[in-house]
Amino acid sequence: MLFNSLEFLLFFPVVCAVYFAIKDNRWRNYFLLAASYYFYMCWEPVYALLLLASTGITFGAAILMDKKPARKKLFLTLSIVLNLLILFFFKYFNWAAENVSALMNTLGIAMQTPKFDVLLPVGISFYIFQALGYSIDVYRGNVETEKNFFTYALFVSFFPQLVAGPIERSTNLLQQFKEKHNFDPEKAITGINLMLWGFFLKIVVADNLAIAVNQVYNNIHDYPSITILSASAMFCFQLYGDFAGYSYIAIGCSRVLGFKLMDNFLRPYFFSVSVQDFWKRNHISLTTWFMDYVYYPMIGASANIYWWCFCIFATFVISGFWHGANWTYVMSFAIFGFYLVICILKDKRQKKFEKQHNLKKKEWWLWLNRALTFLLVMIALIFFRANNIDDGFYALKSVFSVDSLSGIFAAGGKKAILFVGMLFVVEYFIEYKKTKFIEKRFLLSHIAMSIFLMMTVLLFGQFGENQFIYFQF
Repeated sequence: MLFNSLEFLLFFPVVCAVYFAIKDNRWRNYFLLAASYYFYMCWEPVYALLLLASTGITFGAAILMDKKPARKKLFLTLSIVLNLLILFFFKYFNWAAENVSALMNTLGIAMQTPKFDVLLPVGISFYIFQALGYSIDVYRGNVETEKNFFTYALFVSFFPQLVAGPIERSTNLLQQFKEKHNFDPEKAITGINLMLWGFFLKIVVADNLAIAVNQVYNNIHDYPSITILSASAMFCFQLYGDFAGYSYIAIGCSRVLGFKLMDNFLRPYFFSVSVQDFWKRNHISLTTWFMDYVYYPMIGASANIYWWCFCIFATFVISGFWHGANWTYVMSFAIFGFYLVICILKDKRQKKFEKQHNLKKKEWWLWLNRALTFLLVMIALIFFRANNIDDGFYALKSVFSVDSLSGIFAAGGKKAILFVGMLFVVEYFIEYKKTKFIEKRFLLSHIAMSIFLMMTVLLFGQFGENQFIYFQF
């Protein structure tokens, strides 16, 4: 795998050198497009055809919407249906067939369903949602129809964020390919540090935590309850380090090349004061995608708070299905949806209570809410990590029991906790804007940061075949 080897460390500098050596912006885009398809084909060359198909469908639909505005709803529908059919066949067909067969057998009806031996194309959910977002934006008139197929194809397949996001918007990224980006040393230094921070989060934090978490969750009945609780808490930071790590690498790569991607994480696990706040900070590109293209169209002009609650719950259940063909994901996001329904219903009363007692200005109240939010998030993510629904319920039952701690520290938990502590210190300084020293001494501070991160990654990183968790989505 390209991202799990030293090949990427050779691939990216070569791309940068050639990109900035090319003077004509059109040929720069052609080169980036070729590099992006090469990057994707390193996983499975034939699946580049699916990427091309999704790109062609959404590009053609947008052109037809522009030429025949009276029928643009039809062309948008065709774009959505065809893309979702591709996604359904490769990601959900076998799972759906198994569930239908199991249901029929339960009802006493013998049924054999076909099964296709196909690999899940890496990042298929990400690029299809990015392409569909463009179709919807053209339909709504939020963005002009792109007439150049190669520029649009580059928007869909831009290699830094192709396989695991952020899910970019046409209103942001597509326009940037029409601008010429000259080499900027300050952007390059910032981008390299973002990449190093991403590698730290993935290779040092996430992959060290994964050793302990996997040992417990793959043998969950062999461990006492407090060990399962500790592993569940560690998984929150493993997931964060893994996915935020990729996002920072993608944002950093793009920054070096002169492009600005949207922020995808804003310190969600340490500093969220509610589940609503958590989803404003966590996986921002996907959360806002579902809000803009699913939730808000569902609620329409309704002012009925109970309809809002139904729509937010339904949106999160759909998000669970987006994450994968497994009931554990659906359960995890159904729990998040339930949390948000409660948040909506209690919002006015909570604000009134906080105002009466002047609680928002009290630091202890903030940290109490942060601790409660983390506990709620951890409970929901138990199902996200569990190998199956039964293991999820067993773990959930166990975390509310009290038992002796064993096993997890022997699997590398102590070292991983140290790295989580380092992560907290960094995010604390950023959250509370205590970074004036870095801003005043840009070059010196960034060089020192680069050296520190490189040494930490080299000394403590887990350099194995540890894929990014979100590659499977």
